[in-house]
Amino acid sequence: MPDAEWTDVGSVEELKLKPLQEISAGKTTIALSHKDGSFAAISGVCNHVGGPLGQGRIDGDYVVCPWHYWKFHHRTGHGESGYEQDQVPTYSTKVEDGRVYVDLSSATKRKKQAHKPHPLARPVIRQAGPVRVVGISTTAMTLDHPRFSGSDALLEAALDHARDTLQLDTQYIKLRDLNFRPCEGYYSKSAKACTWPCSITQMDPTDQLDRVYEAIVHWADVILIATPIRWGNASSLYYKMIERMNCIQNQETIANKHLLKNKVAAFIIMGGQDNVQGVAGQLMTFFSEVGCQFPQFPFIAHSRGWSAEDMERNVLEVQNSRELREGAQELVARAADMAKLMVCGQLPEHPLARGGRKAHQLDSEPTG
Repeated sequence: MPDAEWTDVGSVEELKLKPLQEISAGKTTIALSHKDGSFAAISGVCNHVGGPLGQGRIDGDYVVCPWHYWKFHHRTGHGESGYEQDQVPTYSTKVEDGRVYVDLSSATKRKKQAHKPHPLARPVIRQAGPVRVVGISTTAMTLDHPRFSGSDALLEAALDHARDTLQLDTQYIKLRDLNFRPCEGYYSKSAKACTWPCSITQMDPTDQLDRVYEAIVHWADVILIATPIRWGNASSLYYKMIERMNCIQNQETIANKHLLKNKVAAFIIMGGQDNVQGVAGQLMTFFSEVGCQFPQFPFIAHSRGWSAEDMERNVLEVQNSRELREGAQELVARAADMAKLMVCGQLPEHPLARGGRKAHQLDSEPTG
């Protein structure tokens, strides 16, 4: 047995004021709990992705990690029911002369239960075959009472042309048909708390945004986004989706991992109101940030302007416009041509380092 290494971590009177807190004992980070009149110490580093257990909360006998809510018993370090083989190190504690001591030499071993990786976590490998186009509609409407959507109509024209004329593989995703949670701000806790696959996707098997992740990361060569203009911006469903794509962009800055390699993005923007340029600028900025390329003339758009409140006429214009449908067909053809250049390897490889956007690393990483 190693010699005891008792370390004074503070006064009883101060430490008992909080049921759970993070403390440092030398270079070791500890989650110190005070429950039923006594202290207990476990490692302050979660088994999952290193979340700070001492900054979490107590739920019964368990410490709950603030990042992704994994639970460990505050005394034994074992995971909750069903995950008992997960265990974080525990430490002996004692109280003498009004001071709390932790024995660093008493640390038990960390044990990690084998967890089957999420299907989305597999390597991104493009399978052989024709160029693949995923069309994503971001239009919201009442599911039981569908209406005409100009952006959907042009997206469908583009996909029909891609499939029937260009002989490409296509997939059509309507965000309104998917039940998915909004982004819940894991990145706001820590860059490393925003994981790939998305933390929500890993925790909630009923969340259906996995279909979008599967399509844009593992399947598609061309990502074709269609949106209406809502108060000068893209639709609320568009923003709900791309906020959940922070997990893709975040991999660039914290892991130098490029998930959307050799992907082309193009856009269909339809407005009952104006601000086509503003919407296009936002779409292009975001998709450039996640590593996509653009064809020449990467969007088509239609708007009758700020004062055109007669939506019935706007609908008729779109329904009767041959030019808009031809524009959608030409857009997907340009995007597919760009994708062919990239997929066939005619564009040279370049380092993917992105200046100015690397995550700042802390001076020291927690241990324990």
